[in-house]
Amino acid sequence: MTSAVIPNWNGARYLPRLLNDLQAQTASPAEVIVADNGSTDGSPDQAHAAGARVLRLGRNTGFAHAVNHAVEQCNGEFVAVLNCDLELDPHWLARLQDALGATQSWFACGKLLSARDKTRIDGTFDLTARSGCSWRCGQGRPDSPVWSQPRQIASAPFTAVLARRELFRQLGPLDERFESYLEDVDFGIRCALGGFSGCYVPDAVGYHWGSASLGAWHPDTVRRISRNQVFLAAKHYSRNWSAGVFWRVLIGQLLWGLVAARHGAPGAYLQGKWEGLRRAVEFGAPHPDTAAVLESSERQLREIQQANGWDPYWRLYFALT
Repeated sequence: MTSAVIPNWNGARYLPRLLNDLQAQTASPAEVIVADNGSTDGSPDQAHAAGARVLRLGRNTGFAHAVNHAVEQCNGEFVAVLNCDLELDPHWLARLQDALGATQSWFACGKLLSARDKTRIDGTFDLTARSGCSWRCGQGRPDSPVWSQPRQIASAPFTAVLARRELFRQLGPLDERFESYLEDVDFGIRCALGGFSGCYVPDAVGYHWGSASLGAWHPDTVRRISRNQVFLAAKHYSRNWSAGVFWRVLIGQLLWGLVAARHGAPGAYLQGKWEGLRRAVEFGAPHPDTAAVLESSERQLREIQQANGWDPYWRLYFALT
């Protein structure tokens, strides 16, 4: 039995389509829970009318809290976490459920294509560099056989993921200090540290509109990502950083700042970094195996970039580090 969890904030433009797609699944979920972050556009009523259970949180508590609150209410053995701005192939859920059963994995994700241009990848699985910066593999690239190969993975985007509910009992919930953005990357690192692996199932296809709430380079989006990059480094690296690790963190996050500046958000980037540094003391001692996990992730990231063409950001990062 699967429970579908949808965090929602003013998703009236997209939510009805996703709810219809869930009803049309060849293996439809037993329950659909919409965790609403204080929407004012009528989307909670849309969800209720479509038969979903609506958890009205009253205000925008962030993606992580909304997911955590909904997962606590789930009855299913499996939990599908879904952004509200998705469209799903009718076989999406069945293929992920079959993959979990066949591989004994703890979580699974499929291939997401851009809803604006269905020839291009929106995202597949996540890899994280030792800088604390992540790559949603394939994002923005043309779909190709490279992204059609099943594989074992360590980290899945919570844009659209199916996981065993037991995984949340074993690892604990999403870290709500991240609020929104990179909370799934942090969860993936924790999965790797705990020995909980997942699988990428490319024939489980979805379509993602992306940045439906604020926009990809909205100042609030940039601020949170910038802050949460610092949180990842603060949470998962020892305070006694080696020179090599410090250089990677510095270079990777400065380069991301240049990208933010090119998109008109340098102030939000700096604000996020200041907030992250100020709050870094909130994080305790890291797991002793974190360095090895991130080294492995960065090595895979580099191998995929080398084999399939470099994105400018990653070419510069690896050239400088």
